[in-house]
Amino acid sequence: MSVSDLSDGAQAGLPAWQHEVDATGLNCPLPILRAKKTLAQMASGEVLRVITTDPGAVRDFQAFCRQTGNELLAQQQEQGSTRHFLKRR
Repeated sequence: MSVSDLSDGAQAGLPAWQHEVDATGLNCPLPILRAKKTLAQMASGEVLRVITTDPGAVRDFQAFCRQTGNELLAQQQEQGSTRHFLKRR
C-alpha cells in the first residue's frame, strides 16, 4: 500500500485505511476469515479495507460487523468487485 492509495480513497469520499486484505477470487467464508485474522492484529480504531469478488460478501460483511462489534464504514461496488471498509472496535 502506498501513500497515494490512502489519498485516492480519501478523495473519493471513502475512509483512509491502514491495512488491506485482497480476497479477490475467494468465496465465503474465506474473505471473512482473512479479515478476522487481520483485524485481530490491528489496533483499536484502525481501518481495514477488504477487496472481494464474491457477490455474497456484501451481506456477509454486514452480518460479520453486527456480530463482532466492528464498524462497517462503507461498501463500494465497482467493476465486479466490492471494497469493504471496517473499523476495528
